[in-house]
Amino acid sequence: MSAAAPDSRPATGAAKPKLTGGTRRSSTKSARSRAREFALQGLYQFIVGGGEAGAIDAFTRELSGFHKADSAHYDALLHGCIELQADLDALIVPLLDRKLAEISPIERACMWMGSYEFLRCPDVPWRVVLNEYIVLAKDFGGTDGHKYVNAVLNGIAPSVRPHEVAADRAAGRAGQGSGKAKGGPAA
Repeated sequence: MSAAAPDSRPATGAAKPKLTGGTRRSSTKSARSRAREFALQGLYQFIVGGGEAGAIDAFTRELSGFHKADSAHYDALLHGCIELQADLDALIVPLLDRKLAEISPIERACMWMGSYEFLRCPDVPWRVVLNEYIVLAKDFGGTDGHKYVNAVLNGIAPSVRPHEVAADRAAGRAGQGSGKAKGGPAA
């Protein structure tokens, strides 16, 4: 009798969700993750087309799958980022190695939303915020845009969530950010 390969399924016998390209399958995404995707689409429209928030919101709510999203979190992200864009840019710009106008709209929206969640969603751990926006930038942004988003958000986190970041770093659960983003894709 030959030895069987170790079973990679959990003890319950259920198959693990398959990951492709560092992203989750649609069926395994949480309602909040879906809300982030829809908010990203709305903010992309806002940045590129300069549309009115209400019209963008109405359009986005009609998209397929929106009913599976956390609409309250979507509202907070879309409207909060648009309302606080100057404040969010003030957090982001010092960490950039180029002008804000040269940043891809996807990466800019990811940085806005990550910064917004750091500031206004204390119930979401900073490492979860960081991971969610790295994944979104991988899924929708340029080839290395996720690295740029990671560098910027890692630079912002210690200033807006100092105790949480310090505790994680002291426990060895989080790396040190370089402080300045370099080499991400341009718009």
